[in-house]
Amino acid sequence: MALRVRPAAVAGTFYPGSPGPLRSLVEGFLAEAPVPGAPAPKAIIAPHAGYVYSGPIAATAFRAAARPGIERVVLLGPSHHVAFHGLALPEENFFATPLGEVGLYPDGARESLRLPQVRVQPAAHAREHALEVELPFLQVVLGEGFEIVPLVVGDASAAEVAEVLERLWGGRETLIVISSDLSHYLPYEQAAAVDRATAAQIVALEGPLQDRQACGARPINGLLEVARRKRLIAELLDLRSSGDTAGDPDRVVGYGAFGFREAA
Repeated sequence: MALRVRPAAVAGTFYPGSPGPLRSLVEGFLAEAPVPGAPAPKAIIAPHAGYVYSGPIAATAFRAAARPGIERVVLLGPSHHVAFHGLALPEENFFATPLGEVGLYPDGARESLRLPQVRVQPAAHAREHALEVELPFLQVVLGEGFEIVPLVVGDASAAEVAEVLERLWGGRETLIVISSDLSHYLPYEQAAAVDRATAAQIVALEGPLQDRQACGARPINGLLEVARRKRLIAELLDLRSSGDTAGDPDRVVGYGAFGFREAA
């Protein structure tokens, strides 16, 4: 198989473009995140903005998810640049960040392509940041021994996303990561109220979310459908906004970290 690498699209803008500063920043966020409880979640929701804004909240999710034995990550996030129906795989078989390259899990890609809503769509991945910004956290937390199934979600129903997740769910070797921010560009207090309501809905496994509640509403809705079937327990790990980190309080973006674990 020919080596095809998807280059980092937002290194140097959303996060540092050099490996040393990037690793130090991510490790610092993780060190400051709360010590997680047990058991570790099977699935998480993490934000995907520039690290100065959402890095601390993302770190909370990834520190909670860190555990031995994770070999692959099914990574879903919304499309910010390209409109399409269904879910998109990349044409490349590696994703690059300043910390190195992460390989695609070929069996997972082939299995997802058996479903009619999944296609290889290079344009959906070319400029997309929602998946890319999660990779340095995964590289620091998991090291080098994992592969990914990266799927950009377009105009897809909860059932279509859930079918893909069920197909790729796996066991303890597989972590599910949904990339999503919450409300966008509301005043601080209004955003906080809206995001608290959205968080309560997620924790109760009640869908569907609307696009105005979360830019990754569609992948989240698929996860919620699977979580209800599997009787997962959802937990709010962190809920803040850019007004709490580095943004203008008059126009904030909301960020939430959530974990979904199997009942004991």
